[in-house]
Amino acid sequence: MIRHFNYDNDRPSLYLIPTPIGNLEDITLRALRLIKSVDYLYSEDTRVSMKLLKHYGIERQLESFHKHNEKQMENAIIGHLALGKSVGMISDAGMPLLSDPGFELVKKCLELEINVICLPGPSAGLTGLLMSGIKPHPHLFVGFLDAKNTKRKNTLAELKYREETLVFYEAPHRITELLKDILDYLGDREVVLVREISKKHEEVIRGLASELVTITETRGEYVVIVHGYQPELKEAREIDLVKAVNDMMKSGLSKTEAMKKVALLSGIPKNKIYQEYLEKTTD
Repeated sequence: MIRHFNYDNDRPSLYLIPTPIGNLEDITLRALRLIKSVDYLYSEDTRVSMKLLKHYGIERQLESFHKHNEKQMENAIIGHLALGKSVGMISDAGMPLLSDPGFELVKKCLELEINVICLPGPSAGLTGLLMSGIKPHPHLFVGFLDAKNTKRKNTLAELKYREETLVFYEAPHRITELLKDILDYLGDREVVLVREISKKHEEVIRGLASELVTITETRGEYVVIVHGYQPELKEAREIDLVKAVNDMMKSGLSKTEAMKKVALLSGIPKNKIYQEYLEKTTD
């Protein structure tokens, strides 16, 4: 067991500093203070982050930290921290690390007993979820699905029987394709799209997946909230076991692996699934 007090020691600190997801007024005084005062400040896209700094009249140097230079920058940042310097990391928008690089850096800092301090702040996923009208808890944050067609569909197939509300991120040029895959792999569920959060053209679009696939307006980044799997009755859930196993097998799992996965997601014992599957496929 490790217990660590972030504010009761003289160790160097890595600060994870959230930034507004739209309206630049959605930033805390503490975040602004740290952006001004840390010894080194990193962001994923310095061009985007510089707009925020200019808005608040902050003149300072920004270093880039993105997926293409992540390993190189990790060593530089650890070096700064080892010399007792403070480092801040800001996202283009929202919370750092969520769909952004930085997780491995945090792990290394914790291993070296460096303070990792995350400020509370805006998150597009939570903001969209709370205004969606779909039950917010429990929910499962998925973020961006893989852009590759097969991987994206396999992930959706694995999520089909999760009862938590599902939260995705998607780029505007792929939103129609994602909605079609949701309809094909999750079924005709309630879906809410939230785009341009906290900006002038913020929009919330609610409906069934079959209705939303007709959308042609695709500007702005999307938060996609999907109602979790809802078995009406346990009996109805068990009747669909064969289809559930077959759906899992379509994603590349063997029959045994598919049964294990359905058992895990549905809470139905694996031997029950095996028995019913054999009965219904050998009739």
